[in-house]
Amino acid sequence: MQPKTLAELARHVGGRIIGHPDTLISSAATLENARSGQITFLSNTKYIPLVKTTQAGAVIVGQEMESAADLLIAEDPYYAFMQVVVLLYGHRKHEPIGMSPQAHIAPSAHIGQHCHIHPFVTVGPEAVIGNGCILYPGVFIGAAAKLGDDCILYPNAVVYEACLLGDRVILQANATVGQDGFGYATHKGVHHKIPQIGRVILEDDVEIGSGSAIERGTLDDTVIGKGTKIGDTVTIGHGTRIGPYCLLVPQAGIAGSATLGHHCVLGGQVGVIGHIKIGNMVRIGAQAGVIGDVPDGMEIVGSPAIDSNKARRSYALIEYLPELRRSIKDIERRLRAMEKAES
Repeated sequence: MQPKTLAELARHVGGRIIGHPDTLISSAATLENARSGQITFLSNTKYIPLVKTTQAGAVIVGQEMESAADLLIAEDPYYAFMQVVVLLYGHRKHEPIGMSPQAHIAPSAHIGQHCHIHPFVTVGPEAVIGNGCILYPGVFIGAAAKLGDDCILYPNAVVYEACLLGDRVILQANATVGQDGFGYATHKGVHHKIPQIGRVILEDDVEIGSGSAIERGTLDDTVIGKGTKIGDTVTIGHGTRIGPYCLLVPQAGIAGSATLGHHCVLGGQVGVIGHIKIGNMVRIGAQAGVIGDVPDGMEIVGSPAIDSNKARRSYALIEYLPELRRSIKDIERRLRAMEKAES
């Protein structure tokens, strides 16, 4: 790793410096743990006191403030920090192994140029793999599935038949795309499986986390919009449509045929029932249970999920409910005594 001066980093992120432009930065760390020669950042105001005491070589901040470290002022400190980390460390490097003789590639499959396919990969008939793709050991690509260019599929990722992946899609280890949706017709107490004839479509720059499952549609396709990022152990039900640039934190679950707009954020363990519509730029707090349509721009929490401002006021009262109950019972007792005395 080649150290960079603070001036070089400032030019890279379009920021300005308060302090010493020639300060050398060789790595990155948290505000609390950073030391000389390291850079850190502030994006949450509750950590402002740490900016004053940090031993970092430099801190990326949004405005001037007191600090013993040099400051790099940037419009978006967290984004600037990301740019710096990429510059210092780069992304994961992939071994250029070419085509392993231990991979099983159907004769009718098409493999693009500059792909690296590891041992024990299976690519089914009529499947298409775009240019520059990397398939790690144990990856399975079903018949007639199509991958765009520069996709990365980590070990044991699975893409079922006829599913479509855009360019630069990433499937983390053990992610599954296109398995059957949870669809059964119950007749006289017996659950009869419904064929799932839709597909899954992952648009460009989608990333699916480890252990996540994206079900194929029963009739209509399941679609994950461009740039959406899905965390680990998330389940997306059949026929769901998720708009572009959404973030789904690990362990969220969405039932079939739900619709999400663009730039939605779902916290950890959020549950969304099927056949509802969630608008654009909706934020849903962790462990919320969403049971109805949500308008654009809402922030909701709780189970059932309600407007976050109302929820905060409501949940603040929960610990006082036993006292309130006792007070109400005492008032009722007094009222009964007054009514009895008057009669």
